[in-house]
Amino acid sequence: MSAGGLGWLGIFRLGLVQASLGAVVVLTTSTLNRVMVVELALPAILPGLLVAMHYGIQILRPRFGHGSDRGGRRTPWIVGGIAVLGVGGVLAAAATALMTVSTAAGVALSAAAFLLIGGGVGAAGTSLLVLLSATVSPARRAAAATITWVTMIAGFIITTAIVGQLLDPFSYARLVTLTGAVSAVALLTTVLAVWGIETRFARRDVEPETSPDKAQFITAMREVWSEPRTRRFSLFVFMSMLAYSAQDLLLEPFAGAVFGLTPGQSTQLGSVQHGGVMLGMLLVALVGSGLAKGRHDVLRRCTVAGCAGSALMLALVCVAALSGPPWPLHGLVFSLGLANGVFAVAAIGSMMTMVSEGHRQRDGVRMGLWGAAQAVAFGLGGIIGTAVVDLSHWQGVSTASAYGLAFAVQSALFVIATALAVSLGRNSATERSKPSLEISDAAV
Repeated sequence: MSAGGLGWLGIFRLGLVQASLGAVVVLTTSTLNRVMVVELALPAILPGLLVAMHYGIQILRPRFGHGSDRGGRRTPWIVGGIAVLGVGGVLAAAATALMTVSTAAGVALSAAAFLLIGGGVGAAGTSLLVLLSATVSPARRAAAATITWVTMIAGFIITTAIVGQLLDPFSYARLVTLTGAVSAVALLTTVLAVWGIETRFARRDVEPETSPDKAQFITAMREVWSEPRTRRFSLFVFMSMLAYSAQDLLLEPFAGAVFGLTPGQSTQLGSVQHGGVMLGMLLVALVGSGLAKGRHDVLRRCTVAGCAGSALMLALVCVAALSGPPWPLHGLVFSLGLANGVFAVAAIGSMMTMVSEGHRQRDGVRMGLWGAAQAVAFGLGGIIGTAVVDLSHWQGVSTASAYGLAFAVQSALFVIATALAVSLGRNSATERSKPSLEISDAAV
């Protein structure tokens, strides 16, 4: 790649890919969710299961990453993934409309659509992070991770604001049309965003492989799984995302049931949390870009601090659940978001740093393994968190204690994630110092 790596404009361009991905996903996980539950009066578990399928199929992320490793290019997988995602989004909207005529047929089509959505996210998201790691200099990786995720959140906001205005007066034809328009804009934006970046900046030492694909993938997975740091980081990603993922499903119901917040007030509480997340991300970007030396160690320290802070804040939320008003809930939730933002972006920056540390030509498989761990954790986290609350209720536990127990479980998971992050730091220097012909000397 070029000596200086990708500039800020180029990083922002790749961030637009993540924004495009988020624009399509947010329609399928929020707007279609609401239509199924409210307009169609279907059980809430239906969209929940469909979203779980979208996460479950992403266990194939290592396979998608291997495909891009074999071809030596990431751009086709990014563009192709966004195209598949768009097709899935349009089919999901059409399936929702079909449910007005035949629920069974609509559900069947929705299942296929959400598998396409998950597959598209997995293919595009995995290769996008690998391309970022291969084109962005180490000094800018923390900032690049922040820019990428901030633009994704911006994609959420802009899409929901515009579509929300255009969707009224509501009709299913309008829903399908708008979903198709968003998908088309997302694909066009992605093509323009990635145009020429890989050719100019990505490393040139990756050669396409010619051995049988299935055998080569099994070999690649064995090689990647044999790397101690990769295994430990996979476990860390799974554990931290398992702790993180249930919050969105629990915080607003908890605020209403225990603190008596109205739906509007609980929605504002969610906005407070996301404000904290954004600030945490920006802090990591500033710290990671402002230090000339020890950047990887800075990211690791931020990851540890973010996980430990999240564990502490969730423990305090547990106390708040048991204490009830007048506990300062808004400040606590903001602090929780701040810790979440620090850990999330630092972990993503660490992924971008570590993805080339290991066997040659396995960057896509390695990133895919971490992405699969994240997706599976997200799918399980929401189920586990809500199940703890429901089971506690069935056992006669009070609402406040049920939510307190759920937050305590999340806090404990973050404590485990913190220990894993500390362990990664203790072993990193020793393992990187070991001479090995398999360690890539062509890291970005």
